[in-house]
Amino acid sequence: MRTIKIGFVDFWPSFDYKDFFMYKYLSKYYHLIISDEPDYLFCSSFGYKHWKYSNCIKIYYTAENLIPDFNIYDYGIGFYYLSLGDRYLRFPLWLIYSWDQLNNMEDKNIDKELCKRKFCNFVYSNSGWADPIREKFYKGISKYKRVDSGGAFLNNIGYRVPDKLGFIKDYKFTIAIENSVVPGYTTEKIIEPMIVNSMPIYYGDPYVDKDFNMHSCIHIRNFESIQSSIDYIIQLDKDDSLYISKLRQKWFAYENIKTVYDRKLRDFFENIFDQEKSDAIRLVDYGFARRYRKELSRTTPWATTFLIEKGYGLLDRIKRIRL
Repeated sequence: MRTIKIGFVDFWPSFDYKDFFMYKYLSKYYHLIISDEPDYLFCSSFGYKHWKYSNCIKIYYTAENLIPDFNIYDYGIGFYYLSLGDRYLRFPLWLIYSWDQLNNMEDKNIDKELCKRKFCNFVYSNSGWADPIREKFYKGISKYKRVDSGGAFLNNIGYRVPDKLGFIKDYKFTIAIENSVVPGYTTEKIIEPMIVNSMPIYYGDPYVDKDFNMHSCIHIRNFESIQSSIDYIIQLDKDDSLYISKLRQKWFAYENIKTVYDRKLRDFFENIFDQEKSDAIRLVDYGFARRYRKELSRTTPWATTFLIEKGYGLLDRIKRIRL
């Protein structure tokens, strides 16, 4: 088993590399050593400490609706459907949430007793940064029947649910609307109800059907209006046979989905790690690329606090630098 020196910077505040999917996955194939002088540095979008590191290959990972900046990072893992040779892997967040369950989800066991569950649930805490369609849909469908809201946003059950899967398994439908509509941005929203056989009511990634069989879900995008999707949900709620028939549809658009993504992940990292470090470098070190990185890095001391407080992204940062 080959030994590799790695590091992690700029991840979310509660980040623990031992719990990180990529660390656990790679540990099966490589002897990983956490080092202050790593050969390979995993970076994310919650800071700028990566600027302090040189002489290492930087691998960017994001679970947010962001495009990796390949002028800064050698490699990237994200949501978008990008074509950039061997530098990018699309590995959406829903895979991480369901990796251990994927094989079992291929063969569905749907009992008619599932029709006896409560109507619908809504579990969200993000309000100010979410697409307005989420709240609009919740209020629209609530005119038909009560929708139990167990998150911080629009909570109507008196507490925040401690176990989301344990909560949503008792409902026929689960509202699964992404924070934003971005091609490829498919998160845990759609897969969590599938894990417990609650029918997702989905809106978000316009290409979601590349991985999922949307005949097994309510895909709001496929209806003429929000109200017409709600009318169809009402029809399903009142007709047990129709509901069960739809729920028995396969979740995924193709078979062996875990095997497919496992191979992609293995190939991506093998390409990086199983060659000489000097050959794995992908950043261009000449021309304007070097200047671009230099100008961004030198603004970090004053910009970091400002950007965090104001919530600005990279584009805003560049605009302010030019002013």
